[in-house]
Amino acid sequence: MSQAAPIKTDFAAPTPIPAPSSAPLGATQNLALLQRGKPEKTWVLMRRLFHDYLHEHIVSFVSATLLMGIAAGMTGLFTRQLEPIVNDIFEHRGVFHLLQSSLIVIGIFVVRGSTTYFHTIIMNKTGQRIVTDVQQEIYRHLLRADLAFFHANSSGNLVSRTTGDVNVMRQAVGECLTTSIKGSLTLLFLIGVMFYQDWQLSILTFLVFPLSGFYVARTGRRMRKITNNTQNITADFTSLLNQTFQGMRHVKAYGLERLEDGNAKSLTETIFDLSVKGYRLTALTSPIMEFLSSVAVGAVFMYGGWQADQGIITPGALISFITAFLFAYDPMKRMAKVNAQFQSGLAAAERVFTLLDVEPAIVDKPDARPLVVTDFTVGIEDVVFHYADGTQALNHVSIEVPHGKTVAIVGPSGAGKSTIINLIPRFYDVQGGRITIGGMDVRDVTAASLRRQIALVSQETALFDETVSTNISYGKPGATAEDIRAAAEDAFADDFISKLPQGYETIVGEHGVKLSGGQRQRIAIARAMLRNAPILLLDEATSALDNESERAVQAALKRLQHGRTTIVIAHRLSTIADADKIVVLEHGKVVEQGQHEELLSKRGVYARLYGLQTEFG
Repeated sequence: MSQAAPIKTDFAAPTPIPAPSSAPLGATQNLALLQRGKPEKTWVLMRRLFHDYLHEHIVSFVSATLLMGIAAGMTGLFTRQLEPIVNDIFEHRGVFHLLQSSLIVIGIFVVRGSTTYFHTIIMNKTGQRIVTDVQQEIYRHLLRADLAFFHANSSGNLVSRTTGDVNVMRQAVGECLTTSIKGSLTLLFLIGVMFYQDWQLSILTFLVFPLSGFYVARTGRRMRKITNNTQNITADFTSLLNQTFQGMRHVKAYGLERLEDGNAKSLTETIFDLSVKGYRLTALTSPIMEFLSSVAVGAVFMYGGWQADQGIITPGALISFITAFLFAYDPMKRMAKVNAQFQSGLAAAERVFTLLDVEPAIVDKPDARPLVVTDFTVGIEDVVFHYADGTQALNHVSIEVPHGKTVAIVGPSGAGKSTIINLIPRFYDVQGGRITIGGMDVRDVTAASLRRQIALVSQETALFDETVSTNISYGKPGATAEDIRAAAEDAFADDFISKLPQGYETIVGEHGVKLSGGQRQRIAIARAMLRNAPILLLDEATSALDNESERAVQAALKRLQHGRTTIVIAHRLSTIADADKIVVLEHGKVVEQGQHEELLSKRGVYARLYGLQTEFG
């Protein structure tokens, strides 16, 4: 036996998880590959975010902006009001003028405080509503996505985009909307006051603005790149956690705790380095802005003081100008600081929009109609299907499953058995030939109506971390307790369910970990019983069970198959000996078909497979 290659533990860079062989040709849906290249332009992302989501909340947005304008105007009015106050003091105009000016200042601050309170609430609510809408759209989009999409992208990557990236957007939107809009309006009013007081002095102070703008823009581009890399690594870490937790039994069985610890350490250290780099870049903004502002302040004091000494401007005008400039420094600093957060939000938005831009390939035709038939014969007619790597899974396969009959499909691994199961409910589309139900091509009917007529029981039992009752009723939402119990009884599951701690209200755990394999399968069969669909697909439903569990499940399956058009994929040939017809696949082609005894007498592929199982079985 050859020695396995050592597992590499050093992390170099995030690499996309390759799509398995089950991904169909043309399904270029790997998000990591789609996102390669230059980042999307800022204005494109902003236009999409606001055009697609803000229009529904335009009234709230405009109201908050108007309140911000009032608050910003009050800041400008206060700096303007300093001129008469200072002049009153220097010119000894009396207490009345000072009292009048003081009341005006109090009124200014009352109005500014009130409008700030309301615009903060309204704008944050609007921003959070937008991000919530995005998150809900992501989930709806994922529910519509093809199976190929989930094969091409790890669950950790998708969870990271749905939660981590959206949370980054949530923080950025909440802070950036208020800071950027209010900051811009405040700057506008304060610059107006500065020009009103002394346009020459204003131009002198504006010399630092281009330098500040250049630095902020450069920092923003670097921050966006850092954030994008951080989110990609975080997605890899989430994927690692997901795989480790699901495979913890094997991690412990093979003693690979140290290996997995090393993998996690490598990823988290990379996240740490990127985070520190981002914080260092953000922190540098403050001293740079402080230095540039100090240069401008020094120039104002020198030139403005000289003007006041020469009597060119009044002391009040100089104080008003300096106050307006110092007040303008605060929103400038805030906007420079929030730019890093804004760029982080854009990087997250780009990852989210990359996900949303992947459209499913399996969609209803414009003229698709509901599947309404009384004859549920399944026809597989000259079907061709191949995978992403070019391997042909089905090569002109034709099978007919008559209404109410059971057809078993057998063959060696890789023969194309499960591919047929995936094509009938249109998880994938055929690339040649067609599949019909009651004579209707499944591509000509709506996917929802097609899948309502189908119940699927596979070897991979999909149970949710909910109650037994909820898991059974997943096949028919809104089912009554009596219907659920009747389905469980038909699946021979009522007996063990009643012995559980809370009976039908017992939580089964993630993936049904609190139940045995046979119990999980019988709950899945009860779900199919409750659905009561006329077409039944059984994909190796007993392959992972022991003999005792298999007998119990087989009894439940026999009852489930009664009167239904059934296609059975079976590993153990003894379980399908009484099928109405057995189809043997090999290398994607039908090589034999007939009943059990008939196929044994042919001494072909079926007889060979059956002989191997009875010999070793």
